[in-house]
Amino acid sequence: MTKTNPLLSPFSLLLGAYYFFYFALVGVYVIFMPKALLELSYSTVEVGIIYAASPFMRFLLPFVFRHWVALSPKVYLYALAFTFVGTLLFIASVKDFWLYLSANLLFGAAMGISLPYVETIALSRLSKNHYGKVRLWGSLGFMGIALWLGKVLTSPHEALYYLSVMALLTLLFGAYLIKYDHTAHDAVHEDASFSLSKYWAFWTSIFLMQVGFGGFYNFFTIYETDHGISLEMTSWMWSFGVICEIFMLYFQGPLLQKNLLHILQFTTLITAFRWLLLYLFPDSIALTFASQSLHAFSFALYHTAAITYIFSLYTQKKLAQQFFLGIAFGLGGSVGAILSGKLYGEYLFLIESGITLCAFFILLIHQKRKKENTHV
Repeated sequence: MTKTNPLLSPFSLLLGAYYFFYFALVGVYVIFMPKALLELSYSTVEVGIIYAASPFMRFLLPFVFRHWVALSPKVYLYALAFTFVGTLLFIASVKDFWLYLSANLLFGAAMGISLPYVETIALSRLSKNHYGKVRLWGSLGFMGIALWLGKVLTSPHEALYYLSVMALLTLLFGAYLIKYDHTAHDAVHEDASFSLSKYWAFWTSIFLMQVGFGGFYNFFTIYETDHGISLEMTSWMWSFGVICEIFMLYFQGPLLQKNLLHILQFTTLITAFRWLLLYLFPDSIALTFASQSLHAFSFALYHTAAITYIFSLYTQKKLAQQFFLGIAFGLGGSVGAILSGKLYGEYLFLIESGITLCAFFILLIHQKRKKENTHV
């Protein structure tokens, strides 16, 4: 009897489709919407505030789910529906800053709920090896939408329409995943022993690392096109970074057997150098592609090493991972968006490089404190 390839099972194909459209949705939102907002007469400060809303909601969610709400199939379905509704509200409200900001708060909260739910199902049904290969459909969705819209996008409203279509497809494929959910959904559980202050230097470092990403996630497209690079070429730059990310995800296994804290220090330092390259050579296509190649280290390797390292620090594994997403991509992303909106200009990536360098030095403090605590 021939064994079925797990990657071709109905579950894997459905999960891959969800990842593909979810991250295509993220791609439209991150790559093309900031520039679209500028074309609709938003200021860079307003764009920064708008792009702080979604990660801020991601920061709040771990506290909400720790104390008041359980992540159930019903809550997940509401999240998928409100993600789609949020994109429709974008179309209706984009001409009014405050209404559009409110829609982003709803959108950010909904997006922050659905992905963790799906990840729980995926990790419970797939081996680590197969999980990574299915998860890569998300990277392909992000890259595919970047290349496609880089060619065809002609008006800011078109980006909004693509956003809604991706949200609808995410809803349709995501809703079917509920039937594969066989995990227990416990009631809300508080764990008073969980402490952020014990490793305050580590949490501060990952926060600053994501603050340093603010200029890249929210203004890279604007920054490059302002320096004479075409939107199509900029979309290729985004895609090249994702290709390098995929390569690292496939081959990083042996690296993760090394000292994880040293990997975090190395990748943080590499990221500081990456932003320095963007500051020094903003109009060089070759050197900008070179800086994008470092995404393999500053995102893929850093992210995996951080998750694995946190897993070793805390006994409350799931809660620790929620706070990692909340503090890094939530609070760090929110502050990074606002700060980059205020700083946008010639020195943006020089300042981002300095912030990331601070994250590196604070990791050294964490290493020293951890050694001292070990010897007590």
